[in-house]
Amino acid sequence: MTLHVAKQRIESAISQYGAHAAAAIDLVMNEVRSDMGAKAFNQLVEEFDLELEYNIAPLESDYSNS
Repeated sequence: MTLHVAKQRIESAISQYGAHAAAAIDLVMNEVRSDMGAKAFNQLVEEFDLELEYNIAPLESDYSNS
């Protein structure tokens, strides 16, 4: 997954599902986090305003506490 592909998939989900795109976007964001880390994840959250629109919060770091 590249950042460009992730952006296309998010844009597609938003145009296809509108306000109900959260589940589709969440799948993309999980893949972004796994493939590219927190920095890319947070960049997409900010770029698409995902926290406000879809309740997808930015990550604190590349490392989990589990």
